[in-house]
Amino acid sequence: MLIRRRRPWDLSENAVTPHEKYVSRRAFMAAAGATAAAPALLGAARDAHALVERPGHNPALEPISESGWSQLGPDDKLTPYEDVTTYNNFYELGTGKEDPAEYGHYLKTDPWSVQVDGECAKPGTLSYEDFVAPHPLEERIYRLRCVEAWSMVVPWVGFPLGDALKRFEPTGNAKYVRLETILDKEMLPGQRTNVLDWPYVEGLRMDEAMHPLTILATGLYGEELPNQNGAPLRLVVPWKYGFKSIKSIVRITFTEEMPATTWAAYGGGSEYGFYANVNPTVDHPRWSQATERRLDGGSLFSLFERRDTLMFNGYEEAVADLYAGMDLRKWF
Repeated sequence: MLIRRRRPWDLSENAVTPHEKYVSRRAFMAAAGATAAAPALLGAARDAHALVERPGHNPALEPISESGWSQLGPDDKLTPYEDVTTYNNFYELGTGKEDPAEYGHYLKTDPWSVQVDGECAKPGTLSYEDFVAPHPLEERIYRLRCVEAWSMVVPWVGFPLGDALKRFEPTGNAKYVRLETILDKEMLPGQRTNVLDWPYVEGLRMDEAMHPLTILATGLYGEELPNQNGAPLRLVVPWKYGFKSIKSIVRITFTEEMPATTWAAYGGGSEYGFYANVNPTVDHPRWSQATERRLDGGSLFSLFERRDTLMFNGYEEAVADLYAGMDLRKWF
């Protein structure tokens, strides 16, 4: 069944200004008496291997109420659903911010499978349903910071990546995790261009992958993950720039060597490093990372307002020890 995992870093969503649509949907469910039926409904959702039953949304399923991580504050308003789902980078569907929402219908996510291989004792290929089934789903309200210096606050639904990786019993040789997205040039118009080397590949060090902040997302705003946001399964690593959070994952490989990743290889490797930790003191070669523009549903004027970028995107207390002794300018 869907459960709440209360941890020291959690805070109530009441500490974050909620999106009007989110509140209205929850109020409607309460008025309809959905709360009393929630345990049975949530159990049914787990049997369906998702927060909502695929392929449609079940409005009677209530999102988890306790969520988030430490430093979210009153000024961290949830980014409206409309912005989260229409302002995206997903180059497989086009390079424009509006392209993923416009062309997302081309991405077919049912059936879907995930291959797990490499340095592990139990490799295999599982259907999406079987891959997700063992894991209780949680809601995590995270900041998302793009390397382009804009940011969002998103209520994801998912489960820790580390919990999934343990099932395949990585060996002592597994030092990194390589993740790969779908490759289908007939289905995905962006892959017919040479803007990037396809398929899109990302990677994490094992300790980063196993960190409890790192999740695989299956939904957002209490609903199934939209295609333009990386359906049906995407990575979310909130202390790193958004390009590390690979979308539409079809393969996970345990490796001994640091994997070559798509953006780290772009431009000869001088612009986007493997680690890609949010760091206001290390600028992109073509713009400053000291400040960011937050999409929070405010006025048109607010789109031009800047806020200070936080070290590790505000998750420094939780993750700084992963990089103790490292030169973060060299390992950017």
